[in-house]
Amino acid sequence: MSEDPFVAHRSLLFTVAYEMLGSAADAEDVVQEAWLRWAALTDTERAEVREPRAYLVRIVARLSLNRLRTLARQREDYVGEWLPEPLLTSPDVAEDVELAENVSIAMLAVLETLLPTERAVFVLREVFDVPHDEIAEALGKSPAAVRQIAVRARKHVAARRPRMSVSRTEQEQVVERFLAALTTGDVPGLLEVLAPDVLVVGDGGGLAPTIPKPVRGAAKLAPVMARFAELAPGAKAFVVELNGGIAARIDPGGENDTAVSFVIEDGQIRQIFAIRNPHKLERLAEVAQLRR
Repeated sequence: MSEDPFVAHRSLLFTVAYEMLGSAADAEDVVQEAWLRWAALTDTERAEVREPRAYLVRIVARLSLNRLRTLARQREDYVGEWLPEPLLTSPDVAEDVELAENVSIAMLAVLETLLPTERAVFVLREVFDVPHDEIAEALGKSPAAVRQIAVRARKHVAARRPRMSVSRTEQEQVVERFLAALTTGDVPGLLEVLAPDVLVVGDGGGLAPTIPKPVRGAAKLAPVMARFAELAPGAKAFVVELNGGIAARIDPGGENDTAVSFVIEDGQIRQIFAIRNPHKLERLAEVAQLRR
């Protein structure tokens, strides 16, 4: 007996929803709703679906867009900066360089600056290579309108997307140097590993202390970061793989307290995303299945 198409494509459907929403919890809700719709089809109706993968992606895209519009309004009231929910990923995600780049925290943060329809079109077209006519059908737009939206979204993202221009080995070395300097209060070490114009963004969601707004500049940030060793002696800090990239977890008190994602260029850290909202850290005990 052949595998049910929904089961076969579930990881893909979750990835589409997560890429559009930046939230694993919301992506799971969307996938569950898509499953209910698929399960409601009769055997005859399923047999009439020529391309189950495309059919299911269209359902998830439509549901995600509806959810995204609701989330956009909710995030206007979010306390502090909103960052995507980080996911623990396996090495096979990193091996797909394009997928890893597109699900990175940095990239998802860029996608958050798009309008909901722009984000949907960009994700479906640029990440999952869905044809314009299928996107048009999923979103209730004409193919011509979808093409225009795609061009606009592509330009917007190209102007903002980070480029990880170093090898994974070098990324890991840089992150290890950063964590060593952070946990020992080594200001010169921090200044060496941080780019002069490094940008730090924190997300506590009003539930955990963090910087209230983005801060730029190594000279300003390094002395503050160095106090971590004094404030949290014996804290654990280690390298992990989040969203297809080298990242870190910092655990100052026996609990999973902070997930940290980086953008690294020329041997230095240019951006740091520190996620402390506890609701966004609940999935870091299990590896997420992301697929294209």
